[in-house]
Amino acid sequence: MPRQNAVRLCFQWYNASMPAIIRVLIETLSRCLLSRRDLILENLALRQQLAALVARSPQPRLTTCDRAFWVILRRLWPGWRHALVLVQPETVVRWHRIGFKMYWRWISRSRTRVGRKPTARGVRELIFRMIAENPTWGTPCIHGELKMLGFEISESTVLRWMRKAPRNPDPAKRWAAFLNNHREVIAAMDLFTVPTLSFGVLYCYFVIAHDRRRILHFNVTKHPTSAWTAQQLREAFPFDSAPKFLIFDRGSNFNSDVIDVIKTFGIEPKRTSFQSPWQNGVAERFVGNCRRDLLDHVIVLNERHLKRLMTEYVRYYHDDRTHLGLSKETPGGRKAELQDTGAGIIAMPRMGGLHHRYHRAA
Repeated sequence: MPRQNAVRLCFQWYNASMPAIIRVLIETLSRCLLSRRDLILENLALRQQLAALVARSPQPRLTTCDRAFWVILRRLWPGWRHALVLVQPETVVRWHRIGFKMYWRWISRSRTRVGRKPTARGVRELIFRMIAENPTWGTPCIHGELKMLGFEISESTVLRWMRKAPRNPDPAKRWAAFLNNHREVIAAMDLFTVPTLSFGVLYCYFVIAHDRRRILHFNVTKHPTSAWTAQQLREAFPFDSAPKFLIFDRGSNFNSDVIDVIKTFGIEPKRTSFQSPWQNGVAERFVGNCRRDLLDHVIVLNERHLKRLMTEYVRYYHDDRTHLGLSKETPGGRKAELQDTGAGIIAMPRMGGLHHRYHRAA
């Protein structure tokens, strides 16, 4: 290629300064130095342009076939620019881009299905059936059983359809019915963390009754061991005040030692299922209310500060705060006041002014 470029430069110099006969001789000599492939392609390009000139004289117009010819020649021959006379090289590049867009537009409009094959409806229904009939089976077990049945399906596809499987509503209905029918004799306990400014993370433990959402007991510690939790249960249920059922999650703090202490009170322990916070919804709702009403708006300094804040909040929670689950009443049984159009309304601050309770002026 460097030899060919040098020959073309010499040819351009002689073209400006030599007579026509000398130019023809030099051009013939340069063509002898080119390869046979280049000569054939250059001859083809010149003949194509000559045919366009002859057929459309005096003003040549290139057709779609002519444009396609130069687009293909551009891909096959590196020296196509030197044989181009009728149009600029940028025009051929533009034709190439237009053809590229037309090709992909045609591909996009085709009805050919792309991507993975859809899972057959029978296979989906079989996956849902296996989930319903085998609650303890995971993705590998179901995928292995399908493989034994001759179904060619990946484990990731099985997992995707397992997540879309309709859930059995019977266990949830039975649990909801149990809670509604026995709420007078049910209590729940739970732990939640509270970050502090200089004391690390503290744990707040509480026991809540289901009937009126009353907080039976709460305490704060940095190390919630099983022995500490057992002592809190003794303080929460003095004498014969223990409920019949106690609901709690599967936290490591509520181990077998704590369960043995619960049974000594004559309480039947009810552990929730794995990753099922809705089964202990009353306790979880109290945690959410406590965070939204108090902990998200204060900076806890230490254990003593948190105990004081929680004491004030439990008092506000019992006596002042209305609850949707209690028909807009309070756990402490706050009485509704009689309407008096002439009396003014007095605001009484609670929790340092975070919340208020309202009374009619006497």
